[in-house]
Amino acid sequence: MSGKMTEKKSRKRKADAAMKTDIEIAQEAKLIPIVDVAANIGIAADNLELYGKYKAKISDEYIDTVKEKPDGRLILVTAINPTPAGEGKTTITVGLGQAFGRMGKKAVIALREPSLGPCFGIKGGAAGGGYSQVVPMEDLNLHFTGDFHAITSANNLLAALLDNHIQQGNELGIDPRQIVWKRCLDMNDRALRNVVVGLGSKADGMVREDHFVITVASEIMAILCLATDIKDLKERLGKIIVAYTFQGEPVTAKDLQAVGAMAALLKDAMKPNLIQTLEHTPALVHGGPFANIAHGCNSVRATKTALKMADYVITEAGFGADLGAEKFFDIKCRMAGLKPDAVVLVATIRALKYNGGVPKEELSQENIKALQEGIVNLEKHIENLHKYGVPVVVALNAFVSDTQAEISFVKKFCEDRNCEFALARVWEQGGEGGQMLAEKVLDTLQNKESHFRPLYADEMPLTEKIETVASQIYGAGSVSYAPAAKKQLERLEKMGFGSLPVCMAKTQYSLSDNPLLLGRPVGFEMRVREVYVSAGAGFVVVLTGDVMTMPGLPKKPAAYQIDLEENGKITGLF
Repeated sequence: MSGKMTEKKSRKRKADAAMKTDIEIAQEAKLIPIVDVAANIGIAADNLELYGKYKAKISDEYIDTVKEKPDGRLILVTAINPTPAGEGKTTITVGLGQAFGRMGKKAVIALREPSLGPCFGIKGGAAGGGYSQVVPMEDLNLHFTGDFHAITSANNLLAALLDNHIQQGNELGIDPRQIVWKRCLDMNDRALRNVVVGLGSKADGMVREDHFVITVASEIMAILCLATDIKDLKERLGKIIVAYTFQGEPVTAKDLQAVGAMAALLKDAMKPNLIQTLEHTPALVHGGPFANIAHGCNSVRATKTALKMADYVITEAGFGADLGAEKFFDIKCRMAGLKPDAVVLVATIRALKYNGGVPKEELSQENIKALQEGIVNLEKHIENLHKYGVPVVVALNAFVSDTQAEISFVKKFCEDRNCEFALARVWEQGGEGGQMLAEKVLDTLQNKESHFRPLYADEMPLTEKIETVASQIYGAGSVSYAPAAKKQLERLEKMGFGSLPVCMAKTQYSLSDNPLLLGRPVGFEMRVREVYVSAGAGFVVVLTGDVMTMPGLPKKPAAYQIDLEENGKITGLF
């Protein structure tokens, strides 16, 4: 009888999920006060800074008191390359955390904060989906606790101080033609990519070309996500290179006396945010660099704090494993001394068939041939992750259109490549639908040892680092450099930045730098068009192909569907 009731309940939830949008499910959820969520993992109310009833920041005092506690196990969730068919990386992350909770395990998830750009653009929100979401969903996807506003303000304060220094006599001898610091805004706005500032009278500043990036691509976002404390934050801020002098010498934020004021703006933004999942699993959500144009991971501070709070920490890295996981391993883990214990690689049968050439409108039909052709994308990601020495579990995010023949094919394919496999139904069933995956992850943690190692050594020259990532992770046959990029690389090596890791900016839609090349492209030429150093963050940014650091809005932005009803209820945010 019990089994029949469980099956009936599962069918009802599946039907409910199919009829409701993510925001409707989130708005109907019964949240518990965040002080109770914190209490369940041993955090007293005095260690929280409340932002209403359901959001809080964790105090610096708490973070200091748990530093000596042993770390839990670190699990990274990544995915195949994103497609219009959907993969569900955040949904799996949330569902896995909820499944651990149902199994009586002490688990915390650690996520990035969503950017307003994709929220109003094409991608929508980033709180997970169905019955595996973090809440309050509307707050998270909109202004949340103001972290992004603080980062934007600190970025633009530095820009204002830079232009003011030139206006007030230019004591440092800054060459206006060699200003590299850009303003930022957390919104997709292509009109701001290239602008002219200083128009008007002499009192309005020097006329010069300027640029905007989206806030999640700002170096200050990267610095906030990599800094361990206020002291480290200020040291990193001081190293930011904003321009060069007429003699070619770098000018930093410290030279402009900007560090103290910028740090003051970032004081509260440095504290990790605590919210909950639909099943009340604690979630630290902090920082939000994109993985296609930045380093794609939540803050080191949040991840390290989570490891002291729980026995299991599930975190994610943005976009596919060729971008997010590579940067998690080669940048975040390298800098923070993190050693992941396992990786969950998310895929869907629909996305694999899309990689095999099936149009989006035909993905619900069984097609083993297309699955065979498209699964090479999953195969490449499995191979890439094994290069880091971390055991891999493939999570197949289930759709109702998946057939048993298709599921069996993917399962055998993964197991033949030394990967555990689990079917996850967390979208429709929440933590209940993630227990098979949780069991596989636990078994992997117990029986497969991680031998984590970065892909390349610090002492390797920058060009070799670029070419190592391009060949070993992307599958490129060669790398070409624009003349300007060659000069920039030579200059950075001479300046002493050759030992830094590289942060590759590339399209998320393909393993290559061409978004139209699906599946597993091989032997292609990857084009490097620009290189610059984020000296405060501690990496060298490499722009490839046509990737933009300020996205634009699509023909029909998601903003068209978002509205606020008279009763204060937000609708259309998916």
